[in-house]
Amino acid sequence: MDCSKVKVLIITGFGLNCEKETAAAFTSNGASAEQVHLNDLLNGKHRLDEYHILAFIGGFSFGDHLGAGTVFANRVKFNLRDQLEKFVADGKLIIGICNGFQTLTRLGLVPAVDGEYFKQQAALAHNDSGVFRDDWIHLTTNEDSPCVFTQGIKNIRMPIRHGEGKFVAEQDIIDKLEANNQVVFRYADANGKATDKFPMNPNGSLNSIAGICDPSGRIFGLMPHPEAFLSPYNAPDWTVSKLKGELPEKGEGSIIFENAVKFAAENLV
Repeated sequence: MDCSKVKVLIITGFGLNCEKETAAAFTSNGASAEQVHLNDLLNGKHRLDEYHILAFIGGFSFGDHLGAGTVFANRVKFNLRDQLEKFVADGKLIIGICNGFQTLTRLGLVPAVDGEYFKQQAALAHNDSGVFRDDWIHLTTNEDSPCVFTQGIKNIRMPIRHGEGKFVAEQDIIDKLEANNQVVFRYADANGKATDKFPMNPNGSLNSIAGICDPSGRIFGLMPHPEAFLSPYNAPDWTVSKLKGELPEKGEGSIIFENAVKFAAENLV
């Protein structure tokens, strides 16, 4: 398995700001990651079919002035839809983190219930608290989910930083997400039990939903930032772990990118 042949596209520009961390997340797991400005995709300098994994990153695309991810999603949908449809049809991987998750929902790439891609079925609304939240949270994983990115994960910690993170959808969509095991991550307490209580659930998401996937498990959107926990020294309690001799080699978020790179190397290269 040659992970170095896996090519990752990280779209940058227009207020996005997590490109370097996301690139490091993939390159530290053996892949080749390119940071490409959205304009270079729109003008044809780069094409999606050059890559195996596509990352929509965090930040504040177009200032979130018309709602987080809205303008960015429209620029992509109306200029790159044919390329994106082929990317999905070819079974390649897509991850959307924070603003990227907001963009994926507006594109209709997740949840895509009943295979209806490019139709918005869910959204990320303003936090119930009414304020931007910057904190560390616990997550529990749906181990029956088909999500490629989260295989082998049971409970995990990650940082969050968002003002529009409340997952909302019509009840029939929520019911289908649950029935299809498309709910991947839920906000949890320190014991790994899903909760709707603030601040463990930092935004009031329905069913404590923090991350979902499409029916295939190859498109994944989540509000927490795994790329911000690649080193154990990112954790707020790393000094305690070090004193106990329990400091791990990597941060907990790295496994998400490791899973993606391995899958791509085995199935897409």
